[in-house]
Amino acid sequence: MTDHSAANRTDNGVKQGFAAGASIAAAILLLTVGILQIFQGISAVAKDNVLVVGPEYTYSFNITTWGWIHIVVGILIALTGFALLSGATWARIAAIFLTALSIIANFLWLPYYPLWSILIIALDVVVIWAVTTWDTDRV
Repeated sequence: MTDHSAANRTDNGVKQGFAAGASIAAAILLLTVGILQIFQGISAVAKDNVLVVGPEYTYSFNITTWGWIHIVVGILIALTGFALLSGATWARIAAIFLTALSIIANFLWLPYYPLWSILIIALDVVVIWAVTTWDTDRV
């Protein structure tokens, strides 16, 4: 008779090890996304020439307002990344909430800097996946 429970434990261990590694990567990605959001916000506050302002955008705010939104979201995301890296349980929920907020902010930011926004949205989706698939009880 074969011991299937050992095979299942090994399979679950590999999956959870991958998810744990992905979650550590998510924490590092959170730090990276947070810092990039801060730089994006600084660029907007400084009225950098890289940004393109369309004349008829539905969600138009002053570029300085968008800059401050990105700076605040970036700081919160970076702080959450540090907390997630240290293993704080609340940081997983905060990471999901803040990356969802980041997706919305960057969607609304699309007309100003489309490629950058798409990159940040893609990174946010990876972070959400990594944080939600990691089961800390199984590691």
